[in-house]
Amino acid sequence: MDSTATLIAAEDDGPTVVQLFSGFLLLGLIGFGGVLPLARRMVVEERRWLTPAEFTDLLGLCQFLPGGNIINLSVAIGLKFRGAAGAFASILGLIAAPTTVVIGLGLIYDRFQADPHVRHLFAGLAAAAAGLLIAMAVRIAWPLRRRPVGIAIAALCVLAIAIARLPLLPTMLTLAPISIIATWKLKA
Repeated sequence: MDSTATLIAAEDDGPTVVQLFSGFLLLGLIGFGGVLPLARRMVVEERRWLTPAEFTDLLGLCQFLPGGNIINLSVAIGLKFRGAAGAFASILGLIAAPTTVVIGLGLIYDRFQADPHVRHLFAGLAAAAAGLLIAMAVRIAWPLRRRPVGIAIAALCVLAIAIARLPLLPTMLTLAPISIIATWKLKA
């Protein structure tokens, strides 16, 4: 098989280990503080590794697992396409550059933390991250618009956690089986 045929075959099978590493490396470099919205754009819209529904389903699983959502998502995507090597490449690409940047910024912040300009800079970054989070929530919720059960469960989850201040784990352990059973009953 020549190199062109190998590249075409690799594209048909999903991203290669190198593509996973480079994709998540770029994501880690440009998505400081708000990676999840950028991850969705890269994985779904730009590289078309997953459909919007696949991304939403995979993210839902990753949110239920312990750990950071984007970390879990990078591992799950890498594992889906290239097994353990893909999972390792994805997570290494995601955390390598940001780890270096965080250490550097920590050293700078330690030196200049009393400066009001630095405080304003961090306040602005927090506002931008909040905006990215809201935009991502809308994009992730969009595929649920045709799933009344999904909308109802999401609304119950928001009410339970944000309004009633119930703990996350018992809420998820209660709502996840209800969601599964309700979806299964409606499809039957």
